[in-house]
Amino acid sequence: MAEVLFIVNPTSGGGKSGREWAAITGWLPSTGLKYDAVLTTRPLEATAIAERAVRESRPVIVAVGGDGTLNEVVNGFFHNGAPLPTTSRLAMLPLGTGGDFRRTLKIPLDPRAALQVLQTGIPRRLDAGCVSYQAPDGSTGVRHFINIADAGLGGEVVYRVNNSKKRLGSVTFMAASFMALMSWKNKPMNVVVDGVTHDLRAMQVVIANCQYYGGGMRMAPTASPTDGVFDVVLIGDAGKIETIRGMGTIRSGAHLDEHNPKMHLMYGKRIAVSSTEKVRIDVDGEDPGFLPAFFEIQPGAIEFITPR
Repeated sequence: MAEVLFIVNPTSGGGKSGREWAAITGWLPSTGLKYDAVLTTRPLEATAIAERAVRESRPVIVAVGGDGTLNEVVNGFFHNGAPLPTTSRLAMLPLGTGGDFRRTLKIPLDPRAALQVLQTGIPRRLDAGCVSYQAPDGSTGVRHFINIADAGLGGEVVYRVNNSKKRLGSVTFMAASFMALMSWKNKPMNVVVDGVTHDLRAMQVVIANCQYYGGGMRMAPTASPTDGVFDVVLIGDAGKIETIRGMGTIRSGAHLDEHNPKMHLMYGKRIAVSSTEKVRIDVDGEDPGFLPAFFEIQPGAIEFITPR
């Protein structure tokens, strides 16, 4: 059994991952890595492949693709809401659309540099989030995430992105954000953060383990995947024009420094979000369902190979 297993989503980024992976395989053997590679053929297959590898304690499992691919592989490290016992470590070769998770950990976009991290990086225990939510068929779904989840406008954005061809990276996110915003109406939401209730009319509620989402938007500039808590950003009854004007400050991470009364940052380990209206959720750039949702941090749940 080879030490490294690459789980490749060739359709990520509108086929960009598949094309880049084909080029990488031309020089990958020269790195000296002993590896196997599996290309996925359908949604959620990466989770099943990863779970088998995790149960075997394959030393290193690499998600090759975008944040959606990473999320599928992350979910292979868990079963019935709990981490699987394993010595497997996770890593990422970012080739997909958004590439937001890798920004917080400073994983290089250059494939050669990213692969060098596998050989010279250091393993760190990272927190993961677990969310239960209402699936489209009305049942209760459970999913893990490693980057950011949110409810509200962000859920509509990822729904639009995931139903597009996703060929243009951050341009796709920006276009989807604008289209979603134009038709969006803020929703009444009930948010309970570690037992403290907040009732508000909200544009979105962001549950952040890491800092970036939406193609480079630094929504949670102080979030850390090693501190054992979520950064929770409540964006209240903001209007369309002020939201468009504020995009630049969110991208730079300066929005929380402006003392905007419609934005609130808090910290929590267990967050419940509900609404009397139908509200989509976003989980690491995927759109699995709707509110009500319950988010819980699982400290140090996954071992990840990070740059030094």
